[in-house]
Amino acid sequence: MNKKQFFLGIVLASLIGGVVALAGASYLSKQNTATNFTQKQDASLVNWLSDAKFTVPDGINFVAAAQLVTPAVVHVKSSVTAPQRQQRRVDPLEELFGFSPPDRNQMPREGRSSGSGVIISEDGYIVTNNHVIDNATKVEISLEDNTRYTARVIGTDPTTDLALLKIDAKGLPFVNFGNSDDTKIGEWVLAVGNPFDLTSTVTAGIISAKARNIGILRSEENQLSIESFLQTDAVVNPGNSGGALVNLAGELIGVNTAIASRTGTFNGYAFAVPSTLVKKVMDDLLEYGTVQRGLLGVTIIDVSPELQEELDLNLGISQGVYVRGVNEGSGGKEAGLQEGDVIIGVDGVRTNSVATLQEMVARKRPGDQVSIKYIRNGKEIESKATLKNISGDTKIVKKEVPVVANFSGVTFEDLKENIKEKLKIQGGATIISVDNDLWKKSGARPGFIITSILGVDGRFKISSASDVVSILESNKGEEIVILGLYPNGQEYYFELKVE
Repeated sequence: MNKKQFFLGIVLASLIGGVVALAGASYLSKQNTATNFTQKQDASLVNWLSDAKFTVPDGINFVAAAQLVTPAVVHVKSSVTAPQRQQRRVDPLEELFGFSPPDRNQMPREGRSSGSGVIISEDGYIVTNNHVIDNATKVEISLEDNTRYTARVIGTDPTTDLALLKIDAKGLPFVNFGNSDDTKIGEWVLAVGNPFDLTSTVTAGIISAKARNIGILRSEENQLSIESFLQTDAVVNPGNSGGALVNLAGELIGVNTAIASRTGTFNGYAFAVPSTLVKKVMDDLLEYGTVQRGLLGVTIIDVSPELQEELDLNLGISQGVYVRGVNEGSGGKEAGLQEGDVIIGVDGVRTNSVATLQEMVARKRPGDQVSIKYIRNGKEIESKATLKNISGDTKIVKKEVPVVANFSGVTFEDLKENIKEKLKIQGGATIISVDNDLWKKSGARPGFIITSILGVDGRFKISSASDVVSILESNKGEEIVILGLYPNGQEYYFELKVE
């Protein structure tokens, strides 16, 4: 190659480079005119990480995923009512009201709890853990830039420990849902949250296991809990609850929920609700206000050597889900399941444990069909089961819409059925908000449940919010006593003059 050819080669390469640069700039400028958020996300350079060709660079670079996710993880602060012991004083009203002295002696005060949340849409929908906002009278959200909002609770699901919140904002950064089914054991992940009130903390680890059941959600009130956690060794501490577990593409693959600890702080393992289940629950809460839970209607337990020893039989299989019983009229019964069957697959997914089976079924709604593969007497059988709701039919569960009433700046709401059941009371009205100084000074707090009112004409039992307003109207100018309790069961009363 002579000097002239070499020179011409350099000029030609420069021209080609310039044309490519101009074309790229023109393409990106056109994407800025996108009219919806799908186009905006597709045009974002950082979202190229989610391309199927994405590979982890040498040295494991977490920077891009952390920068993408951190602005969309928020600090959730909840105001709750907590007891406060005070010096005992004689109160003749206690005997009249029938309240025991220990409860009356614990005067209410405002406590606070905190956790994390993940923005999942640009218009302010946020996923967090139910236990972060449970029994809260007020929920505040702080963004990474310290902008603050008051959130509304759209819906909760104690069975998965998830809740959906909403703040009034637009154009917010958010985290795209990933597919937790595609997550592999050993894969690098990031946990993002606010441990110990330290805002926007990012830690790294790997997926240690999948479909873990650690027995933290089941209780007498919560018999339908679903535990099929992703396990990770990314550092998670108190305050991380409700935060994001993401892959290196910056996609949400889990919501951090619990830690394995003997000290209350991180000891090596943490657990997150998988994103496939999170998305289903969030979709239900958004559309219906309550979770649509499809049930197979069987009593189950993991296959194990201990179980086979207990049953004194050889199941011929070392992993699976043993059917202890089948409910009459259930989807499982109609599909032909019997006691003693071993379920080994749902919709083509191997079910080696109860946790896996529960997760697969929990993704469905009443009326949905699932394919069940099971073993009976050494033979594999496959059948279809139509899932039903807890009432035994395939109807969509309607959202409970509470009746609200107002009086002099104070808002009341009919007591929800689940609270009635929890507190074992027949009725009442909950104080939703208090915008009245007289009521505040008297001791009225959001979350307080009014069960009766002592007025000039005697004591009246409260069944609804309208009952409260009616009695207050008839007692204007009079001194009254309002009795009730807080969601934690603490009894309390306060006195005021109705104006």
